[in-house]
Amino acid sequence: MRDLNKLPKAHLHLHFTGSMRVPTLQAMATDQQIRLPDTLVDNVALHVAPDQRGWFRFQRAYDAARKVVQSEQAMRRIISEAAADDASEGSRRLEIQIDPTSYAPFVGGITPALEIVLDQARISSKQTGVEVGVIVAASRIRHPLEARTLARLAAQYAGTRPGDVVGFGLSNDERRGATPEWAAAFNIARRAGLPSVPHGGELLGPDHIRDVLTHLGPTRIGHGVRASEDRELLDQIVTSGIALEVCPESNVSLGVYADESQVPVRQLMEAGATIALGADDPLLFLSRLTQQYQILRDRGFSDAELAYLARSSINASFASETSKRAWNAEVDQWLAAPEN
Repeated sequence: MRDLNKLPKAHLHLHFTGSMRVPTLQAMATDQQIRLPDTLVDNVALHVAPDQRGWFRFQRAYDAARKVVQSEQAMRRIISEAAADDASEGSRRLEIQIDPTSYAPFVGGITPALEIVLDQARISSKQTGVEVGVIVAASRIRHPLEARTLARLAAQYAGTRPGDVVGFGLSNDERRGATPEWAAAFNIARRAGLPSVPHGGELLGPDHIRDVLTHLGPTRIGHGVRASEDRELLDQIVTSGIALEVCPESNVSLGVYADESQVPVRQLMEAGATIALGADDPLLFLSRLTQQYQILRDRGFSDAELAYLARSSINASFASETSKRAWNAEVDQWLAAPEN
């Protein structure tokens, strides 16, 4: 079989704190004398019985991890290691997502927090060869007015080059708040030329996705897998050219599906959807980018189909057309090479 770590690809769904390596989390906690929950360091994470999975368990673990990120040095380390890990897995483009309000108290505010991440993204892009763009994401568990502040901040740093803000998102529990409340923030970002990349369609189904389409105007949807439950909605997504950031291991670990075989990647592909596989939160799910492709290979996907998904991720990225052409050519070379 061809080496999946050498398959050129783009990584479009990765959260800042959730990208941390477990040893990095442990080292930061030790330095600050913070005791971590056992589930964060026992190499089990969220891999528990289906009846024990769910958002609350995940959010509690994520919040515990975020508490150790209390300095500029820690923030730079996370970006540096995320880029290096992506490079080792054949990623050509990483678009990492962050809500800077979570780290602002430790570095002097939301503007310094974002500038630290952007600066390190530029540095790490040069060091690793992976183009690192940043998505600023508001949170559904915070007031929608705060999202407008973040959208204005993101707009000041908008661009398409490594180290720029390349999109505006909305994350956290899909069941919180009413989607129209965040429309104003997305309008601010869109006027600055930033694509919309909100989460939707993982914890909630088709009706929620319709709200996202109507009020947030997405270019990509974070997850979106439950569009598979409504063919008319799925056809609308395909016709509109909206990409889906699908994270198989995340879906299973959060109990959306009982096992990897139920994640509807093939159904979405056959409907013509643009799919970008992502790892979401490797710290908690113990599964990085290449593993998402391996999950599908284990379910019978051919190398040609995996190459198709890699191209799909590249084309769904906010990289330049020149970069996309180069990376797609590299995918062709990977597929043309003999199997091991």
